[in-house]
Amino acid sequence: MDDGLSAMGRSCDGTLETLRMTEFTALKLEATSPLARITLTRPERLNALSPTALRELTAAAGVLAETPDLKVVIVGGEGRAFSAGFDLDAAGTADPSSSTIDLGRQMAEAVGAIPALTIARIHGHCVGGALVLAAACDLRLAAASTRFSIPEVDLGIPLAWGGIPRLVRELGPAMTKELVLTCRPFTAAEALSLGFLNQVVADDDLESEVEALAARLAEKPGFLIRQTKQLVDASVEEAYSTRQSFRDAEITMAALADEESRAVAKRYLMERGR
Repeated sequence: MDDGLSAMGRSCDGTLETLRMTEFTALKLEATSPLARITLTRPERLNALSPTALRELTAAAGVLAETPDLKVVIVGGEGRAFSAGFDLDAAGTADPSSSTIDLGRQMAEAVGAIPALTIARIHGHCVGGALVLAAACDLRLAAASTRFSIPEVDLGIPLAWGGIPRLVRELGPAMTKELVLTCRPFTAAEALSLGFLNQVVADDDLESEVEALAARLAEKPGFLIRQTKQLVDASVEEAYSTRQSFRDAEITMAALADEESRAVAKRYLMERGR
């Protein structure tokens, strides 16, 4: 254990073979049984979630879902932020079809379907769709200086990607309505008090605390990790189902055609020099 999680266990041969055959441009995927890491690698864009990044997250999650002996997956971002949410620059050039808009839902469902326990390592900024990514993970640790926000309504679009039921699960109905509709930023301390985060740590300690938690979990029986996760997720799904999230794309398309929503989005972007 002296060399940390990178020295735990053997490499997942099947996963590594898949990795050699897969070219990722927006993230890095590493797997050494019983641990894997998904790291967003667009620090110059604060790891904004472009359509390419969403497709690659979905693909990476699919690889890990088929990886034997995997117990823990750490999801994080390089540079100054976990993720600034959906890439607005990419949105301007992307095909505004429902299939493209639906990429975020597919990503969140794929991450949530990884049988291993997932830990979101959150720092810097966690904005909009990045909260959906974090909510799709099982556990969430954040640096004390992290800032959260959900600006979608100010952009004239709904919080999609299955984000509403996922946030209701973690925050409750009233607080989800408040944070989504006011678009106000909130701190890591508030996110912890609301139950969205499992732990808030000093900025300099985030990496070590996440590694320590992953190490503790990796010592547990993999069968019991997977079964406990399945039982909890089944209970939550029964109470707060994401089965209607496919409609998010339809609602987003309707919002893009709504005159008032377009005007709000234009004002928001002009205020920020876009």
